[in-house]
Amino acid sequence: MDLPPGLPNQNNKVCRLLKSLYGLKQASRQWFEKLSNSLITYGFTQGKSDCSLFIKKSATSFMALLVYVDNVLLVSDDLQQIQLLKKFLHDQFTIKDLGPLKYFLDLEIARSKTGISLCQQKYALDILQDTDPSAYRRLVGRLLYLTITRPDLAYSVQVLSQFLAKPAVSHHKAAMRVLRYLKATPGHGLFFSSSSKLHLKAFLDSDWAGCIDTRRSITGFAIFLGNSLISWKSKKQATISRYSAEAKYQALAATTCEVQWLVYALQDLQIDHQQPTTLYIDSKSVMSIATNSVQHERTKHIQIDCHLVQEKLQEKLIKLFYIPSRLQLADILTKPLGSLPFYHTLRKMNILNIHVHLEGGCWSIASHIENMELKSKEGKAKAKIDSIH
Repeated sequence: MDLPPGLPNQNNKVCRLLKSLYGLKQASRQWFEKLSNSLITYGFTQGKSDCSLFIKKSATSFMALLVYVDNVLLVSDDLQQIQLLKKFLHDQFTIKDLGPLKYFLDLEIARSKTGISLCQQKYALDILQDTDPSAYRRLVGRLLYLTITRPDLAYSVQVLSQFLAKPAVSHHKAAMRVLRYLKATPGHGLFFSSSSKLHLKAFLDSDWAGCIDTRRSITGFAIFLGNSLISWKSKKQATISRYSAEAKYQALAATTCEVQWLVYALQDLQIDHQQPTTLYIDSKSVMSIATNSVQHERTKHIQIDCHLVQEKLQEKLIKLFYIPSRLQLADILTKPLGSLPFYHTLRKMNILNIHVHLEGGCWSIASHIENMELKSKEGKAKAKIDSIH
């Protein structure tokens, strides 16, 4: 670094830092290296699936520590071990203990005997209050962070994020429509059941040539651990697919890679997931390609994806199961849905409003579906009576 002002510097000398200073480009890397070395010295093992995850297991206790910059999340089944670790970290770095997990990086966590709820209600309300209609790029960036707990927004935000460089009036109107939906459902979030089985299953789909500007397809998948949604994606594919089966096969390959990473993450957490992950797909053509080792002319340009999926099928990492399109939960991540199938999907994904009991019986998914189904039945009955007359 340059010499501080006031010191004579006749030979153009510079200072050599003995330790990193806050604000330098290398500071974050040096901080993480120091923290990692301290945790490893204490007895932790760094996770292979995620370098920010540290695990310590003994005959009587299990402890997992997750790091995000200078924020640390700690879980264990032994309170005494937690106190010892906190004392060690405080002696090393002078930490601030925030107590049981309730609020972390704009995530609101509520725990009960039935499970854990995760939402971003405060963050959603801040978006609604601070939104500048002209700041399209900033709005989409904040909505992207909101999709951490709101998979129902993933497809809409994925579409809006394609026009950050030069948004048109129609894109602003679409963003305002998303905000109106957000205003009606600020407290929606994910629910992780305590009775959920530790078995992975995934729903995957694609919208062939769904992007009207580039004619690229949209990949969508939702992965559950038991009945709890833990991973999802809505993303435009990198290449153009000539056939719908090709687009779905690329979605299958992307889902397979995510499943493999989740299996590694479970292994880091000392959870042995031996049974194959069930992948639900609504295309028999894709299942035929995946189980047929003979490469045809129509699939030779996606041979890498074919070999990847076939290899994981042979290793029994995954198994394919056909379901009709009306039962495909990944549709919500690939295309716009009507109101009734949209809210039915949210219900199956365990996306709930954890604050509904505090808000005097306000809007909820279950009541909304019931009202919509009642109106649909009334409309059909009226149409039938009119046709008779």
